[in-house]
Amino acid sequence: MILDISALFSAENKEETREVHIDMDAFVSKLGKFPVQKSEPFELHLSNVENRRLLIQGETDVTIIIPCDRCLTEVPTVFHLAVDKDLLIEDGALAESEDALEHMEYLNGHLLDVDRLVYGELLLSWPMRTLCRADCRGICNKCGANLNLGDCGCDRTALDPRMAAFQDVFNKFKEV
Repeated sequence: MILDISALFSAENKEETREVHIDMDAFVSKLGKFPVQKSEPFELHLSNVENRRLLIQGETDVTIIIPCDRCLTEVPTVFHLAVDKDLLIEDGALAESEDALEHMEYLNGHLLDVDRLVYGELLLSWPMRTLCRADCRGICNKCGANLNLGDCGCDRTALDPRMAAFQDVFNKFKEV
């Protein structure tokens, strides 16, 4: 969703609250493509503070389906996003600053791209690891069966080949 916020720059201390929605149906990053299961419309509060700062604030919840890192089961993950941006204004336009590149992602002149704004917030709050449950057993490295559903019967006592030399040492010097 694209918002035209040019009216905010025309009047000092002008405030607007708009109901916005997220148009993206999937979160796409270098990690992959993750479907958005649920996103609710939310209120985005925009305010021009004394023609010096532009404040963008709002809160929403977005549910994204992420595969479990151990067993690949789909896990609905809820992200509570609290948008709170404070941008500098000079001469009726956004000021160039050190983090202007960050602003350019969701602002193009006086057009605010809500999807890009939410995308940046999702990227910052993306979890390091997603598990379907704390005691997830993962998948069998031989047959690929989900071990949370039951034992597959494969012999998983195979030694790590990098440790085989140590096993030979222990077998050679084993006391009888």
